[in-house]
Amino acid sequence: MFSTLSPGALGLDLDHPRAVDLAAAHGFGGVDPDLGHFRTLGLAGTAEHAAAVREKGLQWGMAGLPIALDAPAEDFRRALTDLPADLELLAAAGVTRVGTWIRPMHQELDHRQNWRLHLGRITLVAALLEDAGIRLGLEYIGPKTLWSTERFPFLHSLRETRELIAETGAENVGLILDTYHWHTAGEDAAQLEGLTDADIVSADLNDARADRELDEQQDLDRRLPFDTGVIDLDGFLRALGAAGYTGPVKIEPFMASLAERPVDEVLAQISGLLDRALTVAGGADGRG
Repeated sequence: MFSTLSPGALGLDLDHPRAVDLAAAHGFGGVDPDLGHFRTLGLAGTAEHAAAVREKGLQWGMAGLPIALDAPAEDFRRALTDLPADLELLAAAGVTRVGTWIRPMHQELDHRQNWRLHLGRITLVAALLEDAGIRLGLEYIGPKTLWSTERFPFLHSLRETRELIAETGAENVGLILDTYHWHTAGEDAAQLEGLTDADIVSADLNDARADRELDEQQDLDRRLPFDTGVIDLDGFLRALGAAGYTGPVKIEPFMASLAERPVDEVLAQISGLLDRALTVAGGADGRG
């Protein structure tokens, strides 16, 4: 596995070229691709840019899926029509992972209806991604303070997400594992046993506030890894190591205070935390 700079996950407003330079300067193993930047470059320009990124010793992390799985039908159809052009750009760059989150509740669709909606849409998207050589990561959202806010809760656990993925029958669909959602779903390292590299597309590291009970944790109010010790990061990371996971690992704390500090200071801290995490996971270094 390798440490990845994801500026958006850190709340940092960095254009993509600068993010690439900073990732290399601070010893990250990878950087998240920016589909918006690729669109400005075109196919040839994107391929040249990707070659320059590789020359800096960086791998691609995970791009965001440019389709909302729960979008209104017309919006989803429109996005699905536009997807092949974006996949051409991602393939030209050598990106092999895209991801999205699953909204854990709905005001109108009950669990069964929402399951059918997601199953059909994920199957369609996964088929297009497979043709482009790209894997799809799905992230479940754990905090009860979010999934309980609308009439019908939807999937918000590892078990349910794995069941949905299995039902698609798609071999290129896997998990985005986030320590915060794993913890707030009431899960522990035992739930991660038996996972393999093929099951995991990306991994996010966070800690949680120490002054809140489990069901009081808020999705957008987290802490940096190893800060409070509320989340069993060591157990999580060792499970990733045992799974033989080879993909990107990033930090996603949603802490506005990070953007108030000098960028180089923040990235030096984040890089150091990721190096510590990779050591716990099995001795890997920042560059995988």
